[in-house]
Amino acid sequence: MPLSRLHIDGEWFVDAEGHTHILRGVNLGGDCKVPFTPNGHTNIPTDFSDHKTVSFIGRPFPLAEAEEHFARLRAWGFNCLRLLTTWEAVEHEGPGKYDEAYLDYFATLCKMAGDHGLYVFVDFHQDVWSRMTGGDGAPGWTFEAVGLDFTKFHAAGATHVMQYKYDPAKGGRQEDRYPTMSWAQNYVYPANAIMWTLFFAGKTFCPDFLVHGRNVQDYLQGHYIGAMMAIAERLKDLPNVIGFDSLNEPGSGYVGVPLSYRHLGRSDVKALPARPGLAWSPLDGLAVAQGLPRAIPDLQIDPEKLRVDVADTPVINPDGVSIWRAGAKCPFEKAGAYRRAGGELEVLDENFFSSRGNQTFDMDRDFMGPFFANVAARIREVNADWLLFAELDPGAGFAHGFPKDTPERTVNASHWYDIVTLVTKSFGFPQWYNPFTGKTLEGAEAIEEAYTRQLAGIKSAAESLNAGTGAPTLIGECGIPYDLDQAAAFKAWAAGSRDPAIWEKHVIALDLMYNALDKLLISSTQWNYTASNRNDEAVGDGWNQEDLSIYSIDQRDNPDDINSGGRALEGFVRPYARKVTGRPLKMKFKRETGAFRFIYDVTGDGTAEIFVPRLQYPNGFEIEVEGGVAERDDANQLIHLKPVNSDKVALILTRL
Repeated sequence: MPLSRLHIDGEWFVDAEGHTHILRGVNLGGDCKVPFTPNGHTNIPTDFSDHKTVSFIGRPFPLAEAEEHFARLRAWGFNCLRLLTTWEAVEHEGPGKYDEAYLDYFATLCKMAGDHGLYVFVDFHQDVWSRMTGGDGAPGWTFEAVGLDFTKFHAAGATHVMQYKYDPAKGGRQEDRYPTMSWAQNYVYPANAIMWTLFFAGKTFCPDFLVHGRNVQDYLQGHYIGAMMAIAERLKDLPNVIGFDSLNEPGSGYVGVPLSYRHLGRSDVKALPARPGLAWSPLDGLAVAQGLPRAIPDLQIDPEKLRVDVADTPVINPDGVSIWRAGAKCPFEKAGAYRRAGGELEVLDENFFSSRGNQTFDMDRDFMGPFFANVAARIREVNADWLLFAELDPGAGFAHGFPKDTPERTVNASHWYDIVTLVTKSFGFPQWYNPFTGKTLEGAEAIEEAYTRQLAGIKSAAESLNAGTGAPTLIGECGIPYDLDQAAAFKAWAAGSRDPAIWEKHVIALDLMYNALDKLLISSTQWNYTASNRNDEAVGDGWNQEDLSIYSIDQRDNPDDINSGGRALEGFVRPYARKVTGRPLKMKFKRETGAFRFIYDVTGDGTAEIFVPRLQYPNGFEIEVEGGVAERDDANQLIHLKPVNSDKVALILTRL
């Protein structure tokens, strides 16, 4: 039976029959960021010279393997996928040249997901602009279009790219060459910052910069959204496809930053604490791009001061390599931000990117709001019912919430991680310590409360959406690294241990995260499920040594067991209310005892559907219902509830 299309009613997802849905899903998958042919895993060196002939068919998995993976995800209780694709996957060959075979593959994948009862929203994914700039997303020809030469980026120090820096012969982690979780530093490196500034604000900062007769902003955004439309046309009649993500974790470039400003700590310019890495100012980046050597402060965590501080001031681009193509000129120089005077850049307008006259530039208000409106309008030309899953720049904080002109029928799809666990690949338990702030938390209750406060802050941003009627919050990414503590669990597994204790820290971290999600009754899609994941510190999810996949092919040692290959399943395969004719009020699961309680107000016929995994109740469970009756569907791991002369129903499960 086809899934019923979802729409928004205040903070809830609701289908045409009036059922309220809580979406518990997963991102599929981490290796969709890189090509399938040739294998684009970032531990494999490349100069990206083949960028026009790559193929993403087979990411996240070949269609012949899809049945197994979808069945596993369904068995683990997921009802939703944040399905990844990239601009490069669609339009790698050149402007307007779409990979039709890939589009067919992607559409078939979406239909198969629906056949397995999985809702889909499409994530046009990117991280730090492109593979050539240390991440994924945009095709290589975008650099040529604006006059940049990506073959010079590494030599100039304008990017931090694993494929260039990592030594595959050595393997493992290489903190001296490619430090753990360092890829995000690329957002402030010049190749990234220039592209983001042009993409979002080209018309404002360089209105005369034209590409094939169009302003650079319109040209780049037009092709990005055009690739999205090529996907959309293939999916428009699939009821399980509920919408599109606007753009994964967009960057702000130089918008709002004074030309000489270096972020060394909290300030009026940036309220967030400083993070490890080079503290580039816009002027630093533009100078390096011009081929000028530049001494830039390098921030690192000082273990004695317990804070991020300047550790060194290395000279970047000592060989004076320009990243501009022959005959191309920096558009910001042409627009009057600075001028080159001998071997230096002379500032002409310190506030070029931050203000003009009485106007102070705000990334969200001035650029993200119009971008959201543009994406929403275009996808709804194809299917008027589609939802927009909106994201802001995660590096800018979330102080102001969404822009006032964010379009109707928008979902708050912000991301959340325990950033300390994510960056350090270590989960401090029972004592959790934050080296960025010096703050310490003691015990599970304190950590869970901190998670809940942070997620509640994100949820509150949805209250102003949709003309003040509110919106659902679906945490588009949340999860943990599985290579915690120098990949201790992988090493134990390789040594032959199948003791669940090797995953204890992972299970606790996931459990606390999902407890917070349950308390707030918000939807989520965990990051991530990677079919090609390996228990190998060089590979992981196949991208920049991240390893957050809930599945690994190296752990699939029993093909007859649907759970084989799963990691720390007890942390996220858990009971939850997936569909309710009414309004959820309270949901709580105690993993240690198996006690589960769900309470809801009845509307309509008041029926509800609860996922109850055998994994958590291997010896069965007892059911108690207040205000209704329950019917078991053990084959599908479900309980169906129906009210009896009551406007409120409470379900209590007890593990036998």
